[in-house]
Amino acid sequence: MELLTIAHVFAQCVAALCGFCAILGIVYTVVACRLIGRFFARGVAAPQRFPAVTIVKPLHGDEWRLEAHLASFFEQDYPGPVQYLFGVHDSQDAALAAVDKLRARYPGAHITVVADARLYGPNRKIANLVNMLEKAEHEVLCFADSDVCVERNYLRQVVGTLQQPGVGLVTTVYRGLCAPGFWPQLAAALTNYHFLPGVVTGLALGRARPCFGQSIAMTRDMLARIGGLAQFAHHLAEDHAVGEAVRRAGATVAIPPIVVQHACVENTFSKLFAHELRWSRTIRAADRSGHLGAVLMHPLPLALLAVAASGGAPAAWALAGVALCARALLVWRTDRATGQKCRGLLCLPLWDAVQFAIYVASFCSSGVVWRGTRFRVDANGMLSPVHEK
Repeated sequence: MELLTIAHVFAQCVAALCGFCAILGIVYTVVACRLIGRFFARGVAAPQRFPAVTIVKPLHGDEWRLEAHLASFFEQDYPGPVQYLFGVHDSQDAALAAVDKLRARYPGAHITVVADARLYGPNRKIANLVNMLEKAEHEVLCFADSDVCVERNYLRQVVGTLQQPGVGLVTTVYRGLCAPGFWPQLAAALTNYHFLPGVVTGLALGRARPCFGQSIAMTRDMLARIGGLAQFAHHLAEDHAVGEAVRRAGATVAIPPIVVQHACVENTFSKLFAHELRWSRTIRAADRSGHLGAVLMHPLPLALLAVAASGGAPAAWALAGVALCARALLVWRTDRATGQKCRGLLCLPLWDAVQFAIYVASFCSSGVVWRGTRFRVDANGMLSPVHEK
């Protein structure tokens, strides 16, 4: 009897704690609904001039819709000179077939390809970028991942923001662009309705200090001021480290109210879970206290835990209903703010359950898998390969 009493008291304490966190999460979600609309309602600075730009694209393999994603950078409404700089580690990389097609589609484009196998640490993306920069010709450098797709006015907006006083780097938030299939749709939902509102809210509250590798623009002079890119070859979150280096140099990391699209291609649950877990652990490595506070981004799973721990108390069920409504409102507001059609709300409980499982798992290990290689991440966010016995 005494053990049953202790178990009952413990369950009630868990229910109360989860319920309290769920209430805070609902408040957070309602606040995020307002902030995301306000963020994208801001204006974007127009360029005062149109300097020459080098678009730096690290490539690796034949990705889904690679040619179309790269082509979106060739279709820019930008009157200044543009160099398209592509880099691979292997001259036989399958991604170069897409570059060859782009040469044929845009015969007047200034395209440069670098194939260089040199490495400077476990972060192969940084090594690729360092090797490519030897061939960069222009003062403004725009780094963008190969799986990113942009609108025609992207370059104008980024350059205009970069020209504002005190700005040393421009980065952009992004939405998920899903490949065909259920799991890519789920991956896109996790990006669109957890990551994106979380970043916007963190910025508004002064808590977030992001820099996203999907899209980064800076001048060659600023890159030299922070000491170049090779120093980040051992970082897991190299983009975050670059942003922090710019801030330490006394400049601002600006995030204009535009959104780019990032391809979500994970076609199995295991691939999706591994990819999202690596991203979640990347955030944890970059901002441990902020990652811990992100528990408030999960009001629905927290409310359902309160339901389970309380034995199905009516108050807990009511809280779960309110949490579900708040999350649905945030999905609608996010899509409206970014000009997207709202769909898939029936899958919202599944989205939230998977995201919460990934969030919990991110605290259980310091290991990540990146391009088939397993790494350990230390307390400073530095990578070291795990050698299997």
